[in-house]
Amino acid sequence: MNKKQFNISEISKISILSAISFLLMFLKFPLPFSPTFMEIDIAELPALIAGFAMGPVAGFLVICIKLLLSIVVKGSRTFYVGELSNLIVSATFVLTTAIIYKKHRNKKFALLGLLVGSICMSLVATISNYFVIFPLYAKILKLDLNAFVNMVTKINPLVKNYFTLMVFSILPFNLVKTFLTSIVTSILYKKISPILKKNNK
Repeated sequence: MNKKQFNISEISKISILSAISFLLMFLKFPLPFSPTFMEIDIAELPALIAGFAMGPVAGFLVICIKLLLSIVVKGSRTFYVGELSNLIVSATFVLTTAIIYKKHRNKKFALLGLLVGSICMSLVATISNYFVIFPLYAKILKLDLNAFVNMVTKINPLVKNYFTLMVFSILPFNLVKTFLTSIVTSILYKKISPILKKNNK
């Protein structure tokens, strides 16, 4: 199995993109139909750009470094459960998108990758939140899962139980997040890709 090896130029670019990704985590806003502790950001943007320009491994590294920077600088308000969730869903989005694009490096496959990556991330986010993230967070905080339901029911009348919380709140939240990120990525990548691909081997 061949291992991806990065040259100095690529390592520098991954580092810069990771720092940008970390900064983008501060630019976030809530959605009216989702829990107040969940906020939209486009921090996957630099990871997607790295994945397109330097391959899936580079994109994954940007995600990991971003989360490490976040933990070192800000700590964790969610007892690392939020960081675990971020790793799972971001990796799904970036790796799926970058792997599809790697097969055929053209606009059609870039858009296809973003579409499939968005769907996969949204589904994985919903499933992982349902079975792992929310139960784990509830256990740590010693809460009943219905506490999350009650929190969202006040702002989203479609949410009536734990299952509908996932279907009508968590799923659309991630669809909106991936849609926004995909739009910005498709606009910016072509403009900055010549710089990122320069000196890559």
